[in-house]
Amino acid sequence: MTRYRNLLAFLALSVLWGSAFVAIKAGLDFFPPVLFAALRYDVAGGLMLAYAVLGSAQARPRGSRQWATVGVGALLLIGSYHAFLFVGEQHTTSAAAAVVVSLSPVLTSGFARGFLPDSRLSALGVLGMVLGLAGVVILARPDPANLLQPSVVGTGLVFAAALSFALGSVLTRWLDAGLPIETMEAWSMVGGAALLHVVAWGLLGESIADVAWTADAILALGYLALGASAVGFLLYFDLLDRLGPVEINLVSYVAPVVAAVVGAALLGERADLTTALGFLVILTGFVLLKYEALRAEFRRLRA
Repeated sequence: MTRYRNLLAFLALSVLWGSAFVAIKAGLDFFPPVLFAALRYDVAGGLMLAYAVLGSAQARPRGSRQWATVGVGALLLIGSYHAFLFVGEQHTTSAAAAVVVSLSPVLTSGFARGFLPDSRLSALGVLGMVLGLAGVVILARPDPANLLQPSVVGTGLVFAAALSFALGSVLTRWLDAGLPIETMEAWSMVGGAALLHVVAWGLLGESIADVAWTADAILALGYLALGASAVGFLLYFDLLDRLGPVEINLVSYVAPVVAAVVGAALLGERADLTTALGFLVILTGFVLLKYEALRAEFRRLRA
């Protein structure tokens, strides 16, 4: 029974996070991009903070190391990641963005080599990283004669988002502050939302007056804040505790499939062969990078 519960939760999380890329793409018709991300985490951060207060043994950070962890989360996991992602998705499809973001586990292993001495890359791991980066190049299809075309810039910004998330993930592990993950996420969301508002208003001049408050706009914002963020992260915490980091990372590779299907159904997007090829190359890189862990996990499941 537990196995089916885990499978259903995993599929639900994949659908929530995969369709989130489509909701972002749809919402960009009504919101300035960075303000859109900020409003999402105004709502999600408040909900997660309430959850941390009610359900966590430690409702707020204590000490400089724990606040540093929250600062990293706010700056890299929420602020930078979503600013780059939301701006980048203006110039690429939902499926392509999801494929680039699926590179995050590969990049995380690369950053871990520099910050976590026990995380060494094997020869297969190095090849996996190279394949992962090659997948992004395939998706971007850079034209040497015109490297600043919108599709290349958009893919590059989404790649910057994946880099931010991967670096943030490693730094929070490196700090190892002992802060409950739900508390860290809640305070990171609140701090990240504040940083996004500063960037939106102070650097880009985005204003709430620029928002077209239609029913579709509210639906996109509500889905991202309540579904993908609040419900999604609760599922993530639960699965991380019961399945571990190897299996939960596989969500990154189901999400692009969901994004492609939902994007085609709701927005008329078409995931072309180049997108599929980029996805397969990145997935192959992940398998090579995590070969030993995946083999051990497969043996455990068989047993």
